[in-house]
Amino acid sequence: MDFRSWNGVDLRYAVNRWNEGGFVAEATNPLLEDAAAACFRKAAARGEIWMSSEAEQVDEGRRHFLLVATTVTGLAGAGMTAVPFLASWRPSARAQALGAPVDVDISRLEPGAIVKVVWRGQAIYIVHRTPEMVATLSSSQVIDNLRDPDSEALDASSQKPLQPAYAKNATRSLKPEYLVLIGVCTHLGCAPLNRFEPKDPELGASWPGGFYCPCHGSRFDLAGRVFKDVPAPTNLKVPPYRFVTDSVVQIGADAEVV
Repeated sequence: MDFRSWNGVDLRYAVNRWNEGGFVAEATNPLLEDAAAACFRKAAARGEIWMSSEAEQVDEGRRHFLLVATTVTGLAGAGMTAVPFLASWRPSARAQALGAPVDVDISRLEPGAIVKVVWRGQAIYIVHRTPEMVATLSSSQVIDNLRDPDSEALDASSQKPLQPAYAKNATRSLKPEYLVLIGVCTHLGCAPLNRFEPKDPELGASWPGGFYCPCHGSRFDLAGRVFKDVPAPTNLKVPPYRFVTDSVVQIGADAEVV
């Protein structure tokens, strides 16, 4: 198609260029500009568009850019898809929580301090009791106010002991100085707070030290035994555990009781 004239109008002074995917007509006067624009619209409708070599270079550059961008996006998408796929091969957090026992290093646990870990989705309390804390466990002031001082309560459905055999002693532990408990209140499953100081201002002058559940006021001594006249029905549970070494406690594996 000859772009030099259209309907008798001389377009010799009209210049066409490719700009962002379409023709822009430029001319020396408005009449030529309108004529050139109309010419280009009709040519585009018939599929007779002509582009200069400069426009072809721009178009080729755009093609290259789109090809690279599409390739990079595809690779990124494949990578993002692969990550969760490969991650699915690993055990889930839930599976890990329900799986192997947990080893806890207690070598730096100071007397009178507590460390809390998670095993099977439950909080585990490990307390390094001082001699003074151990002494309260056998005092009449404490024992006379306990609901189940010897941990003799049975499961209502199975009629089996709620506690392991090594919890049926005065300290409810394998070693008197170390207490290991499941930190879940036996009332409604809240997390008891450690209130080890005797005569705590909030708990009264008769408080010997122990655990306090702020949800409904249940109280437990320094062996996790429940006091009378509180909502919690039974002692805090002792999980299966054993000493791998003197400084490592393994939660989730029963100790051999001789």
